[in-house]
Amino acid sequence: MVYKSVIFPRLRFPCPAGSFGWAPVLTTAGLFFLIGFVTWLNGPLISFVRVAFSLSDVGAFLVPLVFYLSYLIFALPAAKIAQRTGLKLGFSLALATMGGGTALFGQFIADRSYSGALTGLLIIGAGLSLLQVTVNPYVSLLGPHDRAAQRIAIMGLCNKCAGIAAPVVLAAWAMNNIGTVAEEARHAAAGPEREAILSNFAHAIYWPYLIMAALLILASGAVMMSGLPDLTPTEPALAKSSSFRFTPRLRGGIVTTFIYVGIEVLAGDAIGTYGQGFGLPLDQTRFFTALTLAAMMIGYAGGLLIVPRFISQERCMALSCLFGVTLSVAAFCTQGHVSILCVALLGLANAMIMPGLFPMAIRNAGSHVPTASALLVMAFSGGAFTPQLFVLLKPLFGFQETFSALAILSYGVVLAYSLRFSNALR
Repeated sequence: MVYKSVIFPRLRFPCPAGSFGWAPVLTTAGLFFLIGFVTWLNGPLISFVRVAFSLSDVGAFLVPLVFYLSYLIFALPAAKIAQRTGLKLGFSLALATMGGGTALFGQFIADRSYSGALTGLLIIGAGLSLLQVTVNPYVSLLGPHDRAAQRIAIMGLCNKCAGIAAPVVLAAWAMNNIGTVAEEARHAAAGPEREAILSNFAHAIYWPYLIMAALLILASGAVMMSGLPDLTPTEPALAKSSSFRFTPRLRGGIVTTFIYVGIEVLAGDAIGTYGQGFGLPLDQTRFFTALTLAAMMIGYAGGLLIVPRFISQERCMALSCLFGVTLSVAAFCTQGHVSILCVALLGLANAMIMPGLFPMAIRNAGSHVPTASALLVMAFSGGAFTPQLFVLLKPLFGFQETFSALAILSYGVVLAYSLRFSNALR
């Protein structure tokens, strides 16, 4: 039997006949839960480092800046590595890289080195870049190709479920006294007393991150020792006349992906800062990222039920953009918990945008889908810049005004792209 890759559509992989069954699918789903747990910690980490290192909003939002900037730096090298190593080894290397970055982050946080901790985040992002270009083809090998989308959907739900759990677990384990610590540090005399308070608080994150690092490295070894086939992609000869071109569809897709990922990250990672703008305490806002991800998981599950049975993927993406604009306006027009709920529900609007946007952007790329996919993964770096833009502009225009303006502009760009290049909508 020959399986065809999702990310590398021209590459074919000889495998033993028949499906691998549900056991490896469920095992990989468990790995996706672990990966999602590490990935979606950025929201509560912003509040954590703000207190632990006495940072401004701009300094604290270096967390998503560095994390998502790694996609811009490492996406193309990751694609080259994946083509050389094969999918199984690439998946394993990605997990090991994430494990090393996670361990470094925990160690540098405990050592009170913010620059070192950001380096750890950059390494985690490098592992995720490699993961992005290996994991879908890898999952596609676990059964018949015509059911690959179903298996990938299961992985996505596990990832979002972990995203809900991660902020809650971190907040309960390492941030349960964040409000008290912030108040004590504010009133403590500058010097050893204040440093001792913040050092003890920062050290609370050491063991959670060390445990996560160990689990990721163990998972990497488990993948290598598993019975899944060790595959090396071989690319058939391409026509000599074939050359890569930046078509208007692809150029627009890269820009649109950059802008969309920015608003997705803003809705998840900045919702705590948004809540603090209404005067809510840190003891409440530390959990808000989980609300956005819960809404996103509901939207993802709902999309699996209705697309394409009742509505096309492209039309669902356009309606999601309109829903996002409506929620952004509602967030601006309301106050307090109602406004925060509107921001959290942006996760519902965001859920079905990327499943429509990514395939729309790489359509007609032919044999150059790997390169086009890597360029789109690079565009995930939009998650680095939009949150920073938010914290830089909110002192000038207000946090509600800035958030809503960025969100409306972002959804408008995605909607315009879908109207321009969607065959179903035209």
